[in-house]
This record gives sequence, C-alpha cells and structure tokens, in this order.
Amino acid sequence: MDELRKFIAPEFIIGPNALYSTGAYARQFGAERVLVVTDPGVFEAGWPQKVEASIRDRGVDTVMFKDVSANPRDHEVMAGAERFRETGCDLIVAVGGGSAIDCAKGIGIVSSGQRHILEFQGVDQIEIPGPPLICVPTTAGSSADISQFAIICDSKQQIKVTIISKTLVPDLSLIDPVTTTTLSRELTAETGMDALSHAFEAYVSNASSPITDINALKAVSLITENLKLAFDNPQNLTFRSNMMLASLFAGLAFSNASLGLVHAMAHSLGGRFDLPHGQTNALLLESVVNFNFNHARERYRDLATAMGLGPFQDRAQIKQALGQALGNLRTALGITGTPCRLDVTNDTLARLTEFTVKDPCIVTNPIMPTRKEIQEIYAGKF
Repeated sequence: MDELRKFIAPEFIIGPNALYSTGAYARQFGAERVLVVTDPGVFEAGWPQKVEASIRDRGVDTVMFKDVSANPRDHEVMAGAERFRETGCDLIVAVGGGSAIDCAKGIGIVSSGQRHILEFQGVDQIEIPGPPLICVPTTAGSSADISQFAIICDSKQQIKVTIISKTLVPDLSLIDPVTTTTLSRELTAETGMDALSHAFEAYVSNASSPITDINALKAVSLITENLKLAFDNPQNLTFRSNMMLASLFAGLAFSNASLGLVHAMAHSLGGRFDLPHGQTNALLLESVVNFNFNHARERYRDLATAMGLGPFQDRAQIKQALGQALGNLRTALGITGTPCRLDVTNDTLARLTEFTVKDPCIVTNPIMPTRKEIQEIYAGKF
C-alpha cells in the first residue's frame, strides 16, 4: 500500500441469537427511551417485538415506528424524526433490511441536524452526528448495518438520493442469521444479489485497497457457494450464516472502497419505478461487467476465480465465463427481465441517465461512461 488510507467499521457481534443483546447494549448507551424502526413485513415476522422485549427487560422504554416503505421515502424519514423528538427518545434501534436501517440513519441525522433529509444529499454533508444507532439486520445483502451510506427516495422527483458520511456508520450491529430464516425466497435472492454487486463493485473500484480486496473476494466466494442453497433451503442455518458473513464482508469492502456504475444506475432506476434495489442491481450487473471489462481485466479475472471459474485460455474466455455464471445464478434465483422497462420513453431514459451521472457511486467506477453508453446499458445493449 503506497498511500495513506482510512477505514471505518462499526462494532459488530455476529452469531445466532445476537439480537437478544440489544437491551444490554441499549442500557450501556445510557438510553432511557428507544425508537425501534422497522417495516411492516419485518414486524409481521416478529423480530422487532423480540428486540423490543430485550430492551424493556433492561428497564428501558421503547417506541415503535414501522411506517417504512421498501424504498424509504423522504417524508417517512421526516415523520420518524418527529416521532423521535415528540416521544423524547435518545437512541435508535433499526430492525430490518436496508430500508429500515437507511430510514433509521435518516431519522437520526434529521433529529440532530434539524434539517430536511434531502439537504444531506452527497458526501460529508452531515455536521452533527445523530444519536446512537444499533442495527439488527434481517437480510443478508444490504450491509447498511455497517456502511457509511444511506439511500433515501426523493418522493417529488422520484429518484433515490445517496448520503455518504462516516457519521452514518452505526455504533453497533447485532448480526443474527436466525432473523433471515423468515425471508421469502424472493428477498433472499434479491438481497443476496445485492451483496454480490457490492463485492464486485468494491473490487473493481478505483478506490479499492488490499484490505477491501480481501473482504470483496471472500464475499464473492461465500455467495457463490451459499446463495442458491439458502434460496432452496431457507431454514438451514449454515447457509443463512454463511450469507450473513458474506454480506458483512461485502459491506466492509464497499463502505471503504465505494461502489460503481451498477449502483449509480440502480438508484435512478429504482427511484423512478419503485423497484427492489437488489433486483435492479442483479439485472444491471452483467451489462456493467461487460462495459467495464476492458478497463479492469485482471480484477475481473480475480472475481471469476473467486466464483470458482477457470482456468482461462484468454481474456475473452474470462468475460464470457463471468457473464454466463452471473446470468445463470440470477435466473436460477428467479430474477429475469431487462434492466429497463420496455415501454420507457426517450425522455425518461434521458432523465435516468442524468441522475446516474450525478450519483456519487459513479465516481469510483473503473471508467467514466458517456451518457450514450449509460443509455445503451439501460437498454440492454451491453
């Protein structure tokens, strides 16, 4: 390593039943009243109630906020912040996937910064850190529980905005693979492909490093070996634990190396059409790999090897094998279709492209695409 680098990660505990430590840690933080942020699906699965019981058992009061969409909206963050203030909460616990965790991050910085959530868009725009945040992730994919990213929908413009700051790194993540046993097959697939996209983009990022590389490659290996098995055997804790570990590794990689064109395009696409984030990533990943390939050939060779592919005779074989493997995994998980809706207008395509160009994730892509190239990727021409 020939330059000074900084790496960030929260304290984390990983293993079965980790969520039951929430109350003890809330007490350690000196909390008197905790806002538990979740979404209706996770609430129906019962995990927030278990977390709430753990907190109350330690003599700490709780307030439940579950009005979070699959793609959290700006107005939901603002409503959560108002709930946090009016009930006198002093700590936030997020229970859920990336949506609940990103919303919780937004609630925290709005509560402390006294500004609208969209005013924090971009890199390092948070002056006052939010209150303590504990995360209990219930998906193996978003890695929001250990990252310095938050993605929030601007409901007026119908786009996803990216907020990046070290102040968004949670104080603690309690990574409990048991929580993922209630995930649907669809969410297992989408969140798993999200984690794979994180690892791929972090590894070819122009901000990668030996430390992020190790985490990214291990994540790819674990996902390749365990995602389809977890999809087919949802109650198998070995497969679920391995996917949680993969999500952790991928998160440590991308939170410190950032992402790339897949996520920049997925944010625009998901915001416009309210699509699941993991699904948009999965549909874009192969095309972006094809586009990027000549600018990161050796990096993609490493990723192919981590997927168990090879040996290779030449670079063309690497590209073909990698694209085929990604496509086979995606379709085996039931994620099919094209990156962009077939009935999208040229005006909408141009709008998606403009938002993609402005997304912070694009800065660390191996090559900066032209607007025409972005539109061609959306159209499935790569």
